[in-house]
Amino acid sequence: MRIIGLDLGEKRIGVAAADDRTGVALPVTTVNAIGDPVMLVASILREQAAEEVVVGLPLTMSGAIGAQAEKVLALVDDLRELVAIPIHTWDERLSSVQASRSPGRPQRRKSNRTADAGRDAAAAAIVLQAYLDSRRAPVS
Repeated sequence: MRIIGLDLGEKRIGVAAADDRTGVALPVTTVNAIGDPVMLVASILREQAAEEVVVGLPLTMSGAIGAQAEKVLALVDDLRELVAIPIHTWDERLSSVQASRSPGRPQRRKSNRTADAGRDAAAAAIVLQAYLDSRRAPVS
């Protein structure tokens, strides 16, 4: 089964993918969030042949649902009307920070679009990997 992870931002949408057999999430691409985000996300899911999707939920540091999380939840509700696959949300706190600090990524003082785009796809992979890891049975 192909599972897609999404990091929904105001400017970009990070996309990651995993096969449930391998359980490894990998960054796929970043898409500019131009136009109707619900239709864009539905299009991404079709292009990626998604059978399940995990959407990063940007909770506040205290774990509360803030304005950005409300936007994501509204998009998820709208998306559920368009696609007939399971859609999950997953706490994405610090995923973008973790993605920007991942090994092999240069540390930059100034933001640039290429680095930001790579961070968005990596953040989607981090969220998806956390979700996949949570589904594994504990080892005794």
